[in-house]
Amino acid sequence: MRKGIFLIACLSGFLATALGAFGAHGLKTVASGEMLQIFGLAVDYHFYHTFALIGAALAGHWVKSKLLDYACYAFIFGIVLFAGSLYSYVLTGTKFLAMLTPLGGMGFLIGWLLLAAAVYQSNTEVHPES
Repeated sequence: MRKGIFLIACLSGFLATALGAFGAHGLKTVASGEMLQIFGLAVDYHFYHTFALIGAALAGHWVKSKLLDYACYAFIFGIVLFAGSLYSYVLTGTKFLAMLTPLGGMGFLIGWLLLAAAVYQSNTEVHPES
């Protein structure tokens, strides 16, 4: 297991939960329906990739490849830029920030490809203990 990545994933999960609650309750009366949808999309992708980080951190027991670390960094980069830019856009109304969102999406895509490459590259097979 990659303890540092697992810790970051736990904190990311906490933040996604807190922001999701804020979006559902705190923004309901001040943001338009469209902005609430954008905020919800940010929360969804934040959670999806937090779970990816957890899985990648745990996969470190079996997958022995530096690519696994790079996949985790790409997921973190994606969360910060994709979800972070959308959160910022909704909260500030600054459209420039939303232009960073595709870079975060690329981070997610690269993370998934690196994760697949790490698994493919690893020569370790996982067998259930009898």
